[in-house]
Amino acid sequence: MSSRSHEELRRVVLDPSLAPAERARRVAELLDAFPLAERIAALRSLGGVRVQRRIWEAAAANPPVTTDDLLPKSSPPMRPVVFHGKNSLPAFSDFRKICCRPPPEIPGNVLWGYNDTSIRPVIGPGYYVVHDTAGSSLGASAFDYTQLPSTHPTGWPDIRGNEVGLSRFIYNKTVDYMRRVAKDVFIGSATRGGKEMGSYFLLVREL
Repeated sequence: MSSRSHEELRRVVLDPSLAPAERARRVAELLDAFPLAERIAALRSLGGVRVQRRIWEAAAANPPVTTDDLLPKSSPPMRPVVFHGKNSLPAFSDFRKICCRPPPEIPGNVLWGYNDTSIRPVIGPGYYVVHDTAGSSLGASAFDYTQLPSTHPTGWPDIRGNEVGLSRFIYNKTVDYMRRVAKDVFIGSATRGGKEMGSYFLLVREL
């Protein structure tokens, strides 16, 4: 994707003349027009709190995102699905969330997953359970680090509590609420103790 496309996307995100709903529509149109590789490249160009906060606020105009929107029920149990991510932190901002549907005997409509980062050996895998959050003003689903999967697919790292080691500074007691940006693009806002932390991340799903 050309730098001009990056610049146009960023310009739309930051344009003060656009109402949130119009910004959401324009951003979705631009992202939906790209094939996967270009969509991921576009996401990588949207770092920083200022940019991602604008996207988060605009995405409130879109329909709520449920667990089934993040990963359809048709996805086979225990088959990993990759979400390419870009968070708003100043360093180590590229990452992946790896998710799967659990075995059918697991109750509730949930996903299991962990974070794959370049510093995973230091901060841990950051395991979570994704579930619906009906009634929340922040979003209709969330990546919940206060819950852990009971097992994992072959090849995933060992499950470790998020209160252990340096994980407690990143993942412990954190719940990330989700909104839709485009067809396969989502944005999350991290909360702790029910309060937004001013930390965001973008995801592009690879199906």
